[in-house]
Amino acid sequence: MRALSHERLAEALVAEATRFGTVIAGADPELRVPTCPDWTLRDLTCHVGLAYHKSAAIIASRPTGYVPFEAVTVDDPPGFGELGGWLVDGARRLVAAVAEVGAETPTSTWTPDRRAGFWTRRLTQETVVHRADAAFATGTPYEADPELAADGIAEGLDLVVVFSRHNHPALDRTSLRGTGQTLLFHATEPGRRWLARRTPSAVEVSEAPAGTSADVVVEGRAADLLLALTGRIAADDPALSISGDAGLLRHWREHTRF
Repeated sequence: MRALSHERLAEALVAEATRFGTVIAGADPELRVPTCPDWTLRDLTCHVGLAYHKSAAIIASRPTGYVPFEAVTVDDPPGFGELGGWLVDGARRLVAAVAEVGAETPTSTWTPDRRAGFWTRRLTQETVVHRADAAFATGTPYEADPELAADGIAEGLDLVVVFSRHNHPALDRTSLRGTGQTLLFHATEPGRRWLARRTPSAVEVSEAPAGTSADVVVEGRAADLLLALTGRIAADDPALSISGDAGLLRHWREHTRF
């Protein structure tokens, strides 16, 4: 499915890291994160920043095989008051590493997409969602750019397709197989639709024209739809409109947590 340009995503990554830093500024680092209940705000922030710094280190090393994050050594995160700047530095480091080798250059990733640019998109969207986690923890208002949030929905659905076809510890590939059940996700702002079909062999997802029908239709702004599909807000949140088989949506959400 179509994605935002790499240049747009690289710009968004640094901007999202900056916004994340603004959300946590002055907050209690030991705040619990309600949408990631095992983490404190410090844990959440370090999770995001270490992903930047480690992926940048992997790309810069020009690996010829798979390199797990656990095998990468980077400097420890600084004190909480300096984490905002450390986040932005990490985002810039990642953007620079991808620019140095080229976005289409093969590198180590955990999906069939081995391009260095994979990390730009993946960590931009990771930050969009985790910034919501930080906002919920601190009681800060949350908004996301509609086009960026829509790209996050598309990227997440792409990952579900991959996980439904291949063994992956994040998702039991058999859990989403079906007999043709369909789900339509409609981002009313900016106006994009995706049709997911559960087949006996895998999940199939495609962009859908207006008027497409499905067993369940889920509609809302892209930012709200993204939060619903990543489990950050409830399926019956008033920001969403659901018609059809709500149980099918509940099953989808239960089996697409990764």
